[in-house]
Amino acid sequence: MANICETCGKGRLVGNKVSHSNIKTKRVQRPNLQRVKALIDGSPQRIRVCTRCLRSGKVTKVA
Repeated sequence: MANICETCGKGRLVGNKVSHSNIKTKRVQRPNLQRVKALIDGSPQRIRVCTRCLRSGKVTKVA
């Protein structure tokens, strides 16, 4: 299962971790995904959504 938000498509960011001695190693920043039961086309489904989409109201949660 990919680490991607199902509404906005936000995925991982890859960059360098830079130490004090300026040695660079790869690092990964992953989005904060939550498993949420949401309404999709009128039926409740479990999807993985980032917290930015939850907070902005792009996803309607099922009570």
